[in-house]
Parts: sequence; C-alpha cells; structure tokens
Amino acid sequence: MEWKGVFPALTTMFTANDELDFEAFNKNVDFQISSGVDGLILGGSLGEASTLTKSEKNDLTRYTVEEFGQKVPVVMNIAEQSTSQAVEAANMAQDNGAVGLMLLPPMRYNADGPETVEFFTTVARNTDLPIMIYNNPVDYKIMVTLEMFDELAKYDNINAVKESTRDTTNITRMINRFGDRIKILCGVDTLALESLLLGANGWVAGLVDAFPQETVAIYRLAKAGRIEDALKIYRWFMPLLELDIHPKLVQNIKLAEVATGIGTENVRAPRLKLAGSERERVLGIINKALAVRATLPDYLNL
Repeated sequence: MEWKGVFPALTTMFTANDELDFEAFNKNVDFQISSGVDGLILGGSLGEASTLTKSEKNDLTRYTVEEFGQKVPVVMNIAEQSTSQAVEAANMAQDNGAVGLMLLPPMRYNADGPETVEFFTTVARNTDLPIMIYNNPVDYKIMVTLEMFDELAKYDNINAVKESTRDTTNITRMINRFGDRIKILCGVDTLALESLLLGANGWVAGLVDAFPQETVAIYRLAKAGRIEDALKIYRWFMPLLELDIHPKLVQNIKLAEVATGIGTENVRAPRLKLAGSERERVLGIINKALAVRATLPDYLNL
C-alpha cells in the first residue's frame, strides 16, 4: 500500500429505485483507472456513507475488490460514532478485501485531544491495515494537532493523513516534524496544486469523479516539475473544483459526472437532485468549462 498519487473519493451510484447501481459504478471506475488514478476510496462523504447500510458497505467493498482490486488498492472510509463501531467497520473492511482505511474522528461527538487519539489508536491496534487519518477540523470540528500526531506515529499502521485543514502551512509543519514518516495527501480540491508543490505525496480528490484525466494530469505534471503545464490545467479546472467545497458537493459532482458521461444524478434521501436556478447555476459552470476544456499533454507517460 503506497499513499501516493491520486485517490478518487468515489461517489456511490444508485438506481432510480434507490439500490446500489453497480453498472454505473463500474463504468465510472473503469474510466478512473484508465485515466491513471492510483487508488480508490469507498464510502466517504462523497460516497454518501452516512446513508449506506452495513450490508451495502460490505457489498460495495467486496464488489470493488473483486472487480478492481488487482489493478489499484481499494481503501474503505471509516466514519462511526463509537469506538467499537469503528473497530467493527475496520475489521469488516479488512475481511472484505480492502487494503487500507481512511479514518475519521468520532462522528457527532466533539472529542477532545486525548479522546480522539484513543479513538484512532484503538482502531489501529485492532487492524493490520494501513490507516490514513482524515484531518478536517472545518467540517468535523476536531483538529488533529502535531502533538496528537506524535502519539499516533507510534503505531506503524498509522502512516498517512488526508490534509483538509485548509491551512497549507500545515503541510510544511508536518514534513518538518515527521519527515517522510507520515504521507500527506491533499483533501481539498481547491488547494491541490499548492499542496503538491509544498510536498504532499498525493491528492484525495472529488472532481476527479467526473474529470479523472485532468486531475491525474495535474498531479503527474506537478511531480514531474512541469509547473506551468500543471498550472494551465489547474486554472481551467478551478471553477469546477470549487463545486467540491459546498454543502451540496455530492449533487454538484454527480451532475458533473452526468455531463461527462460517467455517472448518474441519483442521490439518496434526504438529499435531492439539484433543481431550478441552483441546478442551472451548477450546469452553467460545468458547461462553460466543457466548452473550453483543456488540452492535455501525454501525462500518462511522465
């Protein structure tokens, strides 16, 4: 398991009857892999994890591992309210063939530092899988500090962070403190290129679900030192990337997937499809970008 490269936070596809749509999911993931992504993340915020049943999470993990696990690593997101539930979810993910975990702090309860560290380390002690800590104090109200990472780094299988603090200086602080011990993956689409240039190892991306080629191209060009080429694509991409930092990011990105022919608009209640002026505004952003879509270099051979 290498925490490196582009990892799509995949959307979960649903049929019109609100069942898992494996046909649509398969089409999307096939295109992700052919575009050069380096791993797949299931059941994150974009995957509408809070609405999925335990059975659906199991089915989704097993299906993805069976269909794609020989091509790229499959990572399962763990977002639970109690420590015991998180341990159970981690064990199920491992049993179903996932090779890594993305681990959020406790849901709903605003745990303090010692409680958060104990939550993370209890999961780490109860699984063999490598773990990427999701550090997102903006959305989840819990900041994983450098001092907390001092404690977490004592566990060999806690070896990465999804950096979503919105503070790019935190990347430098992490590297200064831990060197290469904890891999850093940018978790905010609108800060991706900056994060990569500051030393982030990868990108947990959202708009990649609709635009995998552009996303991977930015990552590979940046790491190859072709900054001007990466920047040109990134500037074109920015209005789309801003659709990810919005309460309706799921609906926004699913609408973009429809526009690029690799998804559906179906969401699970209480979410509703975008409608009216809101839908027209998002479609306007997507269609404007598609009308002047960036021409990509041969990024797959960099």
